[in-house]
Amino acid sequence: MTIGVLGAGSMGSGIAQVAASNGHKVLIYENNESAAQKAKAGLEKILGRLVEKTNISEAEKSEIIARIKYVSGLNEMAECGLIIEAIIENLDVKKTVFSTLEEIVGDSCILASNTSSLSIASIGSACKKAERVVGIHFFNPAPLMPLVEIIPSLNTSGEVLENARVIIDSWGKKTVVVKDTPGFIVNRLARPFYGEAIRIYEEGLADMPTIDQAMKDKGFKMGPFELMDYIGNDINYTVTETVFREFFYDPRYKPSFTQKRMMESGRLGRKSGKGYYDYSENAVNPKPLEDEGLKKMIFDRIICLLINEAADALYLNIASKEDLETAMIKGVNYPKGLLAWADELGVSHVYSTLKNLQEGYGEDRYRPSILLKKMADQGSAFYN
Repeated sequence: MTIGVLGAGSMGSGIAQVAASNGHKVLIYENNESAAQKAKAGLEKILGRLVEKTNISEAEKSEIIARIKYVSGLNEMAECGLIIEAIIENLDVKKTVFSTLEEIVGDSCILASNTSSLSIASIGSACKKAERVVGIHFFNPAPLMPLVEIIPSLNTSGEVLENARVIIDSWGKKTVVVKDTPGFIVNRLARPFYGEAIRIYEEGLADMPTIDQAMKDKGFKMGPFELMDYIGNDINYTVTETVFREFFYDPRYKPSFTQKRMMESGRLGRKSGKGYYDYSENAVNPKPLEDEGLKKMIFDRIICLLINEAADALYLNIASKEDLETAMIKGVNYPKGLLAWADELGVSHVYSTLKNLQEGYGEDRYRPSILLKKMADQGSAFYN
């Protein structure tokens, strides 16, 4: 099967590399010649490193590169059996592209979007055969991150869903199926990791290094501020703003002015040299406070809000319990599943923490999931 990829940015190039490494001929559509040349050079460099590390041979590198062709016209995508779009997060642009593609490709071609937060149903509405449209959301960098979210819309056929999952599974990825809701699993459940960390900082309860250390002490690879700087504060803010808007301005997902000002000031994180931390040469960043009581408070607030999101997603049938847990472990490297963590801490403890925050602040931001309330009342757990 020939795989089509729209967009030669880091995500599109990564998806193309994965497909080509698994034996597929790949066509990358990129109408910007300089972007295409940059992508080619980038792929050469990445594959060169893999050869140096003896992960692949020189012959395998040449074969992967030979399978990838860059095209500048959508009409050249006619032979594809699956096309994955990884272009700008703009609904109107995506709809135009999908509508155009449908007139070019065969009836059995699956049209997929790599969107991280936009509605698959809305994208598919531009097509005459909306049943062929599905979400296939990779995580960056696509060759390294094992998780892929598969998102059927209300119109996606069962056959297309199954075929899409079989293809991505065959690439060695771990797929989870998620309902077509804002943020899907990972970008929805992870919002409090950033949002509550910023709230604690804004309240002056702790500085950024201490907040980060509180979470790393519990097994997280990076703290919230380190991770935002790694992702890019422009990207993180845009996702937060999108999820907030798409959830009809639910206060649980409300962005902060701190996030917005970081983006507006150009302090985007590692890629700009400065974000919540300074990444310039010889920069000295502050050290965390060694206050175990303070760090416990920080962890408790953030983890309970994360668990609340997972419980709500389970209650609303966004995904299965297994897929919710897998997504957070494989998609954002959480040390364990959030529902398993709830059992470890005690569901009653999580519920009472949230209830106390809600009563103390008088904000709907902290409202506990009805599932947590029912489980706390019954003294039950997510796992027996």
